[in-house]
Amino acid sequence: MCGIYGAVSRLGRPLGRPEIVARMGEALRHRGPDGHDVLAAPEGAIGCRRLRIIDLDPRADQPFSSPATAAGEVWLACNGEVYNAAELGRRFADYPYRSKSDVETVVPLFLADGEAAVAQLDGMFGLAVWNRRSGALLLARDRAGEKPLFYAEIGGGEVWFASEVQALLEHPEVGRDLDPVALSQYLTLGYVLEPRTMFKAVRRIPAGAFVRFDRDGRSETRYWHPGDLATAPAPAGPPVERVAGLFQAAVAKQVMSDVPVGVFTSGGLDSSLLAVLAARELGPERVHTFAVRFAAPSYDESAGARWFAERFGTRYVEVLADETTLGEALERVTAGLAEPLADPAVLPTYLLARAAREHVTVILSGEGADELFGGYPTYLGHQAARGLGLLPRPLRRLAAAAVERIPPSDRKVTLEYLLKRFFAELEKPWGERHLAWFGSGLAARLGVAGDEWRDDLLAGFPAIDPLAGAMLLDYSTYLRDDLLVKVDRATMLSSIEARAPYLDRDLTAYALALPARYRVRRLTSKWVLKRAAERWLPREVTRKRKRGLSVPVAAWINDGLRGEVDRLLAPERLRRQGLVDPAPVAALLAEHRAGRANHARALWTLVMLQRWLERWVGE
Repeated sequence: MCGIYGAVSRLGRPLGRPEIVARMGEALRHRGPDGHDVLAAPEGAIGCRRLRIIDLDPRADQPFSSPATAAGEVWLACNGEVYNAAELGRRFADYPYRSKSDVETVVPLFLADGEAAVAQLDGMFGLAVWNRRSGALLLARDRAGEKPLFYAEIGGGEVWFASEVQALLEHPEVGRDLDPVALSQYLTLGYVLEPRTMFKAVRRIPAGAFVRFDRDGRSETRYWHPGDLATAPAPAGPPVERVAGLFQAAVAKQVMSDVPVGVFTSGGLDSSLLAVLAARELGPERVHTFAVRFAAPSYDESAGARWFAERFGTRYVEVLADETTLGEALERVTAGLAEPLADPAVLPTYLLARAAREHVTVILSGEGADELFGGYPTYLGHQAARGLGLLPRPLRRLAAAAVERIPPSDRKVTLEYLLKRFFAELEKPWGERHLAWFGSGLAARLGVAGDEWRDDLLAGFPAIDPLAGAMLLDYSTYLRDDLLVKVDRATMLSSIEARAPYLDRDLTAYALALPARYRVRRLTSKWVLKRAAERWLPREVTRKRKRGLSVPVAAWINDGLRGEVDRLLAPERLRRQGLVDPAPVAALLAEHRAGRANHARALWTLVMLQRWLERWVGE
């Protein structure tokens, strides 16, 4: 795991501000405190801050450079892990390696195959490759988007790139003007969709793609097509056995490390399955499991995580999340994350990572399981919507009115909350309905323009079963642009590496092609994954209701964070910025404070936007 950065002149001219490169490295220190190096030439530079995971010898520190050959001299830096490095090493056994690093095996692959090398990598990565002879710079990301990579183009044909946005902001010519479409996306969903960022001047390399910069300009190539997999013929063979085998192989690949390994766990299916298979590979005494203990009882799942650790013999660490520690996390995340993210789970994830850093350097997390195997309540909602759609409209409206009369609650994911969301969006087409269920809908409520992206987004999904379509939509948006951002930034702020075995290349390809009926069966979510897990886990775990990692934001807004919320959402402040209408914001806050409605999601989205503006834009 690393932070990579650098700049290249597409036109072969000397860089205008080469001294900025060193400042970018300092901005990424948290991503790689163990080693640091830069390769520099007048027309380009590539740097890397390294967190040592595979081959702890300093000779394995990046960037790597190849010998000059007929194919050119390649400079390469990679943030992430390459899980098929042993295979690549055997293929290019004659290459003069200087280390046993998994990343160095990618260098001869690029010399041999050029851009076609990217699709051959099995791993998670943000990758920069510069061929000094041709002058071409290639920036690439892994299939799911586990690892980040951003870039900005400035005058004179210069391309600046980095693992995090704040490193690019070190350059004075990278502007901080807001992207209005990105603002609309954030206020609708709680996150920004790639390739945009909240800054007009900064863009993301898309997941499953690479971008080439050369004298002719910029070109993009996608090498991973999840939509094609989702519409492919159903895979042959018994799905339960196939999922079990692929997942076991994925965990075996991803526990590979020269440093201690841990698992973020709640005692639920996804994390327990990770922990039990990691323990089978490494031995339970070598696996740490980390869980959050919330002060608010309805949010706390630590009892299940503690039970699991005692049952399977892992080394258990519990982390307290109360208003004090969550407040500390809020300050650290706001200061260190140059992207607004409305997912409050980033706070306990940071607390887990901070505690884990005292014991391990690699963490396994369960991202991807819900999107690939149908774990969210929204999928059951789509199932129910099919049946309710057959009822006369007056009956549907009568049911919706009855649900609206249920008093609101500030407890975690209550039935009241789910039913109100369900009926509020029931009449919409499945795509619109799904975006509404997952998002806050603030952009429309606050009169923010620039929502044309919604039609473009939904038009890009194949005409498949709504349930399979919803899972593909979540894989291509919510997972990529929210959950993986949350986990990467929260863990790297504490200098630990997060890996997601559910996003293994082979397991993902199989799951996307699997018919929806194997993933959600009647009222059973994750049917095939639960059946596969029965060979390793007791039924108390496989049948446990999903709750998810969340934060008691509703009560926090009214109590411990009250003064800060009032300051950030003050009408005069919002009026001065001119981004949102202060009147509906005041109405939302008043209703929430009076207990007439739970607007925690919408208000938290605004609070995080305001903290981001204050820290990174100076608003």
